Amino acid sequence: MKFLIAVICALAGLAAWALVTPYQGFQGETFVEIPHGTGTAGIARELAKDGVIRSSWELELLHLVRPSAKLQAGEYRFAKAASALEVFNRIARGDIYFVEFTVPEGSNIFDIAKSIEAEGVMSAEDFLAAAEDPALIRDLAPKAKTLEGYLFPSTYRLPHATTPAHLAKMMTDEFRKQWTKLTAGKDAEVGSTVTLASLVEKETASADERPLIASVFRNRLTQGMRLQCDPTTIYAALLENRYRGTIHKSDLASANPYNTYENAGLPPGPIANPGAQSLRAALEPADTQFLYFVAKPGGGGHQFSTTIAQHEKAVVAYRHGTQRKIR
Repeated sequence: MKFLIAVICALAGLAAWALVTPYQGFQGETFVEIPHGTGTAGIARELAKDGVIRSSWELELLHLVRPSAKLQAGEYRFAKAASALEVFNRIARGDIYFVEFTVPEGSNIFDIAKSIEAEGVMSAEDFLAAAEDPALIRDLAPKAKTLEGYLFPSTYRLPHATTPAHLAKMMTDEFRKQWTKLTAGKDAEVGSTVTLASLVEKETASADERPLIASVFRNRLTQGMRLQCDPTTIYAALLENRYRGTIHKSDLASANPYNTYENAGLPPGPIANPGAQSLRAALEPADTQFLYFVAKPGGGGHQFSTTIAQHEKAVVAYRHGTQRKIR
């Protein structure tokens, strides 16, 4: 009897030692995906198979001791030795792995591709390949050439296994959600609205000015005037891989359909991914007679004008103010 008790005590001590002693049966780092609905035994087997714990019984024993603990689904990253108890606690509190990726308003697909590569999630080339396929948005915008304009600016939590297609779907799903909110009770054509919103987004960061900028573009379209929007010229140069940070006369004279100095009407599609405020401005432009705008000297927003004479005067004021600032 004493021998049996001694054996039991020895086994209990060994088990306790195993549960609290760090272990690492993998090299570098490893990621373990726990699908929704996986039971304790399945989780334990996966962790043991990937070398995170010594044996599946460790996790199962801990769950017997703490039956109220809920082991949460998700992707977990393990980069150093940890005890079975530490692993159990991490999964019980849902300490899942993700990269927090923020897409600022007005980012275009090239900006997003560069940022996602810098985060180490995927290559810019792979993301662009996914973003250039409009299939995810074709039901809403059948004329869309790419996903430009429909990758909604927001902060996304990306698991390690995120693919370009998965990220594109997350972003277009968020666009659908926001579009549904903004257009409730409205009959709006998505393609032209998003394209207009992208121009507004690139022209101003001021929430108060966005409906005014949208009104200028609407008024010019109504009167058959060319939009002459600098950001469209930049986008045309980006598409042709020739933009180097400055607009040249050759850019303004480009026949590229996105160049609104040479082509009438809206460009063929969005030039960036607008946020909710710019989408709202495109849906509900201010009621004005403005046909022109130019930056105010000193960076204090824009001066809006209804006639070319007023606009030329505002342009002269801007140039003089800029020159004084340079001096």
